[in-house]
Amino acid sequence: MEATSPGSRELFVRQPPPVSPPPAAWTPPPPLPPPPAAEPVRQPLFHGSGSTLLGIHVVNVLLTLVTLGVYYFWGKTKVRRYVFSQTEIAGDRFAYHGTGRELLLGFARAFLVFLLPLIVLSIIQKPLDVDANIKQAAGFLGSILFFVFIPVALVGARRYRLSRTSWRGIRFSFRGKAWRFILLFLKGSFLTGLTFGLYYPFFLTERQAFMISHSYFGSERFQFTGRGRDLFPNYLLALLLTFPTLGLCWVWFIARKRRFFWNHTSFGAARFRSTVSGGRLLGLYLVSGLLLVGTLGLAWSWVRVRNIRFAFRYLTLEGPVELERIEQQAQFASATGEGLAGFLDTGFDLG
Repeated sequence: MEATSPGSRELFVRQPPPVSPPPAAWTPPPPLPPPPAAEPVRQPLFHGSGSTLLGIHVVNVLLTLVTLGVYYFWGKTKVRRYVFSQTEIAGDRFAYHGTGRELLLGFARAFLVFLLPLIVLSIIQKPLDVDANIKQAAGFLGSILFFVFIPVALVGARRYRLSRTSWRGIRFSFRGKAWRFILLFLKGSFLTGLTFGLYYPFFLTERQAFMISHSYFGSERFQFTGRGRDLFPNYLLALLLTFPTLGLCWVWFIARKRRFFWNHTSFGAARFRSTVSGGRLLGLYLVSGLLLVGTLGLAWSWVRVRNIRFAFRYLTLEGPVELERIEQQAQFASATGEGLAGFLDTGFDLG
């Protein structure tokens, strides 16, 4: 009998089964990333009423008659204070800080600086019996003074009204130079006439860009990115459709212009957005006209309230606004430009 070797015996020894590692502890899957936060949307609101505005207007008219027109400036200030105090955005209302005395003094300065010289030059040019060369020189100087008068009035009125407006205790301001706007206005007027009106949308956009990009809320500046060439096709289409539509196409152009101007205006990281349409704007004009005609003008206050609410209904400010980093930077502004604007009824009152 053969003896088995130690190595062969090891072959018949049963090996223990391999030990498998313990199962890993179960871990929950990582949570899904939160959905991106929706950008805040702020819509202006107007809380005023036509009846209250009518009461203010009636008192203003009576006091203006009694004071032979002097109270007009205080009445105008009273209306503005009411309208601004009833306008709200993001839970806070605006405030107007102008005074009737400022408007009266501004009107007086504007009269002495611009209107009186225009009257004198007009008298020299027409009824006064002087040399023809003097008449031509007076006419030339009068034309220059008039073309300077309009842009100075626009800039001055905007500077004054923004400087007297605040929100959350912080003042608005306008820091554009009048002489720059005069050059822009003269160039735009000349090119519009030279091109038989085709340059007008470019002129409008340049004016809007100047007014917006030099406007501030505290230390934060407004921005405007619109270009005239983007508005030109709509303007050209309105020109072509003027006679076929009996001029109604211009209502759609006005709505398009509003959307264009607002949609290219921003404040910090937030952008304005307008959704007004030509059909809705036409409806506003028709109803307002019927109200004014049917009431012989007595519905003026309700029409103004409707106009303001209509403008706000289709306007929003979308995106973050970092209010904590905005600092107060109030600017001095004279009321002379406001007085000039009063002659032409220009400016940017709400509604």
